[in-house]
Amino acid sequence: MRWGIIGGFAQPSRRIASESMSEPKSPSPAKDAARQLLKQLQERFPVLKDARPMAIGIDAEILTALPEIEKKTLRTALRMHTGTTRYLKSMARGEKRFNLAGEPVADIAEEHRARAKAMLKERNKRREDEEKARREQEAEQRRNEKLEQLAARFSRDNK
Repeated sequence: MRWGIIGGFAQPSRRIASESMSEPKSPSPAKDAARQLLKQLQERFPVLKDARPMAIGIDAEILTALPEIEKKTLRTALRMHTGTTRYLKSMARGEKRFNLAGEPVADIAEEHRARAKAMLKERNKRREDEEKARREQEAEQRRNEKLEQLAARFSRDNK
């Protein structure tokens, strides 16, 4: 899934028709590097570790503190972080955004809070729909197995 930053947090972008959701994809080296960077940032900065709402422009603050980081890798890492359920819940419940030092620097705009709530609601709905489809598929499979057993039991070939 591709992500884009909107309103200070990540959201999924439209899937290209040629991309299949059923095909497992191996992580790219760029994503692996971003995951590693995110782990390092979480160890160093409590605002990331605690998934608190981050100040808009925190990427510039991070680049100032750690100039050796590649900008593209940082943006990918921040997209991963801001797309997590934990961060979205923090955005939906929070009142303030925080800088790297953990100090509140700005209020969370109501539109950003509303977007986080909408994304969580959509995510929960999708999870519920997937669970419902899985349960229905299991029930269908059990019905088919029972029908096969009954057919085998009462089949004319077995008499």
